[in-house]
Amino acid sequence: MPRHVTVGVDGSAESLAAAHWAAREALRRGVGLRVVHVWPRPLNPAGSGAGRERADRTVDRVASGIRTTHPRLRIVERLVPDAAVDTLVAEARQADLLVLGSRGLSGLRGFVVGSVSHRVLARSTAPVVLVRAGTTFAAEHLPATDGVSPEEIPGLPYRDVVLGLDLPCPGGEPVEFAFASARRRGTGLRVVHTYWRAGRHTARGLAGPAPADPGAREEGAVAAALRPWREKFPTVPVTETVVEADAAAELVRAAAGAALLVVGRRTGDGRGGPCLGAVTHAVLHHAGCPVAVVPHA
Repeated sequence: MPRHVTVGVDGSAESLAAAHWAAREALRRGVGLRVVHVWPRPLNPAGSGAGRERADRTVDRVASGIRTTHPRLRIVERLVPDAAVDTLVAEARQADLLVLGSRGLSGLRGFVVGSVSHRVLARSTAPVVLVRAGTTFAAEHLPATDGVSPEEIPGLPYRDVVLGLDLPCPGGEPVEFAFASARRRGTGLRVVHTYWRAGRHTARGLAGPAPADPGAREEGAVAAALRPWREKFPTVPVTETVVEADAAAELVRAAAGAALLVVGRRTGDGRGGPCLGAVTHAVLHHAGCPVAVVPHA
């Protein structure tokens, strides 16, 4: 089966931005693009014709726009009258990457829970990238010379890729995804690791002594975790940031000037079934750049 990037579209501004981001990513990877539109089965079969026509128009409008911009990209369109979450999770199993639109929110307070995108994220076995409305070619690249459109400058440098590194068990999949994304773009990788100073409270809730230099210990752990990946991707410049801070807030700040933010998601069900971690949940809603969520054991 030919490799491809899959994007789920529904006609919204978010999914349109996701479709164009997915097209650019497919070109970076040298693979095709699969455009999927899912609409619910009508309760009354007599209404299925109208629903199909609307679905046809939606996917045709998106695919036509992409073909105009990227005429050499191989595009496959798929219409599915079924449950959106189940269909997209199944599509992700066959794809290198699944791309979806995301509303996101500015600031650091409150967010909408229970969207299709977030339910797919919690169940997908493949990496999923969420893209906000307004994400353009220019947003992925460094600023161009005044008065010149970024699209008119071949080879305009990309912004950095940012990786949120979780220790002590970072999971190889998110790290490799971040390094490969940076190499594919010919840009640098900024690795962000946050921690809380140990010793304020022990596991039993009793005060305990703090290590003499917890920052140095964390920096050493990050360096050790990244060493094999630096060797595997020697052309990728890496910058490490190790700081005592709230993880979500620090990653949102780092994402402000990034082309892509990469975070991991541990696989395995919690008591309530598949779910996203608190940090991942927060950055999905508040990060300004596309966010890649990569599952790992």
